[in-house]
Amino acid sequence: MYRTSDFDYALPPSLIAQEPLPDRAGSRLLMLDRASGSIRHARFPDLVELVAPEDVLVLNVSRVIPARLHGKRESGNEAELLLVRELPDGTWLAMGHPGGKLKPGRTVRFGVDSAAEIVEVLGGGLRRVKFTGSLDAAATLAQYGTVPLPPYIRRPPRPEDRERYQTVYAAHDGSVAAPTAGLHFTPELLEHLKQRGTALAMLDLQIGPGTFKPVEVDDLADHPMLPEAYRVSDETAEIINGRRKAGGRVWAVGTTVVRTLETVGAPDGTVRPGTGDTSLFIHPPYTFRAVDRLLTNFHLPRSTLLMLVCAFGGYEQVMRAYGEAIERRYRFYSYGDAMAIV
Repeated sequence: MYRTSDFDYALPPSLIAQEPLPDRAGSRLLMLDRASGSIRHARFPDLVELVAPEDVLVLNVSRVIPARLHGKRESGNEAELLLVRELPDGTWLAMGHPGGKLKPGRTVRFGVDSAAEIVEVLGGGLRRVKFTGSLDAAATLAQYGTVPLPPYIRRPPRPEDRERYQTVYAAHDGSVAAPTAGLHFTPELLEHLKQRGTALAMLDLQIGPGTFKPVEVDDLADHPMLPEAYRVSDETAEIINGRRKAGGRVWAVGTTVVRTLETVGAPDGTVRPGTGDTSLFIHPPYTFRAVDRLLTNFHLPRSTLLMLVCAFGGYEQVMRAYGEAIERRYRFYSYGDAMAIV
């Protein structure tokens, strides 16, 4: 039985990528073979040779919203809200800072035309807020929101992050973090894959702040996964099931795609269309049903994302690969390099 402490590793801060590369596809690619344990080092465009023409590449088309809002409390002191998602009654789930000051009835103002009132304090650092100014939530984000870069990027967001912290195929607003495995793709690279015969299938998982949340309990069973909304269309399910039936492999581009496909996957590996919320926490040991290959970035120690990757690639092999990536000075985390597990 694995404990949270088993997923710790030492990373030199200099390896945490603070900037995207000038070329999206310029990243390095570590390739791990699960069967042999062998590791190869390549460049991201070499992925084209790994993905077979009969395979299907599954992409998360969720778009990152400018979800971080900086404002002032009634006292004049600063406050911050990170919007998570809209609720059916028009209020929003949000995380707030400073948490102890943002109590029900208090207001955070972002400008003369926008304010958010704290309606209710929930568990897990979440609050329910409602927008009370002349601007609604969407207009407030457009006017005052900033890109919610992860906390390990130790600089303020810049205008170019709005484009670079976003996949080229992002289509549906809703995420507060990028599906970072997809950041490496260019339109040209995707077109090259399609011309070779590889199918592209799209799904939507709205990534919440739980993706940043470290596992703070040592018993994995005690870690709560915040629910995230997903949508798998009939067309996507048909493409995936058709390719698998014909002998192709299902490539998940990112951990969010893995969690979605495993949520909607049947015991025989077929994928069912549908919408809903998933709180699926994948960690070793886990038997995968719907995913054959994984493309991902390098993840934080003690994170649910690293645990998922270890479940897929094998704990010892993945941790050894991380050690080799550190030795070879790969770039880590959201704006960093990529890893393919086959």
